[in-house]
Amino acid sequence: MNESPSVPGIRRIAHLDMDAFYASVELLRYPELRGLPVVIGGSRRSLGQADTAAGQHARLRDYVGRGVVTTATYAARAFGVHSAMGLMNAARLCPDAILLPVDFDEYRRYSRLFKAVIAELAPVIEDRGVDEVYIDFGATEGGSELGGRALALRIQHAIYQRTGLTCSIGVAPNKLIAKMASEFQKPNGVSVVYESELAQRIWPLPCRRIHGIGPRLSARLEQLGIGSIGELARCERGWLVQHFGPNQGGWMYQAAWGWDDRPVVTESEPVSMSRETTFERDLHAVHDRAELRRLFTALCEQVAGDLQRHGYVGKTIGIKLRYDNFQRATRDRTIDGYTNDAALIRRTAGLCLKRAPLERRLRLLGVKVAGLVRSDSAALESAPTAPPAELSLF
Repeated sequence: MNESPSVPGIRRIAHLDMDAFYASVELLRYPELRGLPVVIGGSRRSLGQADTAAGQHARLRDYVGRGVVTTATYAARAFGVHSAMGLMNAARLCPDAILLPVDFDEYRRYSRLFKAVIAELAPVIEDRGVDEVYIDFGATEGGSELGGRALALRIQHAIYQRTGLTCSIGVAPNKLIAKMASEFQKPNGVSVVYESELAQRIWPLPCRRIHGIGPRLSARLEQLGIGSIGELARCERGWLVQHFGPNQGGWMYQAAWGWDDRPVVTESEPVSMSRETTFERDLHAVHDRAELRRLFTALCEQVAGDLQRHGYVGKTIGIKLRYDNFQRATRDRTIDGYTNDAALIRRTAGLCLKRAPLERRLRLLGVKVAGLVRSDSAALESAPTAPPAELSLF
């Protein structure tokens, strides 16, 4: 076996992942659905007029459209339903599942609530999205007791008492292993992994359990006869670099040996903000111009609102298109100054749109603003005073 790379001093890092977060929030609203297969996806408009107040929820078998599964309860997952699956495909697997529309405002509210609970017990937190965080247990008094299990249980209990939601927590020497460990005992589990348990608990796992190794990379490793993390660890670093390049090959070697010195970052600045929508039916730039114009303007206004609400401005404005053949196109344009003005974002995004092919029907449209800085930065340049003229395109 190859010599293990040097490992820094033992740390206790936790990865906390809320259990089926969106679905669990919905079950607080509709407790009568507990234990049933429930799928979250689509909008209220696309799901029709089911009277949820009277218990008349929409059924997945009745859905017709282009929406995708946002998440599902564990009862629905048992049928093979998973996030990012088309709702029509999910209906073939579990036609009797209850279908509820997405309510991002409510999910964000609960996200803020459970993170506030964690901060009361362990303040060094890295926000990784609406339903997961990393926590530096070593920075909290008593955080290393029982390898971190004692603090993890206190956090679990406090979140449940305050929100009624459950979470799963993995505690390990670093982020890499902690994220894997949080999946070991889902839902509502706590898993503690020590540095000495690498060969016993991590190496038997398939390579795809390493965060960053997706289906395509996993398939390529399997073609080379590498199925488990242990088999990956037995590869020479030079061999991996030869096949995957210096960055990816070197990273996989380090990951297989469980080495990860990334700190828990309590504050990070976003590099971009975006909004996008998938249409219920494919739309054409000419025949559906009025509807596309309305949706395009709404996306620009939503991005502008996000920037203003969070205190950012940006100078690179772009669009994202997905066509009816699932091909994608992106275009962007950098303006002279920074902005969070909806009208300027709309006009600049329109210029980007003018450079994109629009012969095929569209199934998705998105708008992004990148190159962000804080809106109160003293170094800001002024935004252009004369925005581009309005375009005839939608």
